[in-house]
Amino acid sequence: MAKGHRSKIKQDRNEEFKDARPQAHHMFARVSDSKARIVLNQIKGKRVGEALAILKYSPRYASFLIEKVLKSAIANAEHNLEMDAVQLYVQEVFANQGPIMKRIRPRAQGRAYRINKRMSHISIILNSRD
Repeated sequence: MAKGHRSKIKQDRNEEFKDARPQAHHMFARVSDSKARIVLNQIKGKRVGEALAILKYSPRYASFLIEKVLKSAIANAEHNLEMDAVQLYVQEVFANQGPIMKRIRPRAQGRAYRINKRMSHISIILNSRD
């Protein structure tokens, strides 16, 4: 039987299995997950500098949001984990579906059409190349 309080035991266990890679998330981003995935697939596996260059000159709206998430992940790597930004590359990217805001649009003859304004949760995980 484990010794100590239950919350301390859980805290120790979570620290043991914690992912040590630098990461950043943007929850409830006002872009659909499919549109965000198009941009994320372009930067997956690239070095950080190259990924920032791709995002800077991409004409899509999602690239603006993803650029901010990538810069945040780089800052987390430098500040929290003391990694060198030159050695970093984009290891994993996710764009999961978030909640949907449902809106109604009036149409002809008293009909109403539904408009779904989709959101997504964008995650970027970096790693160091040795």
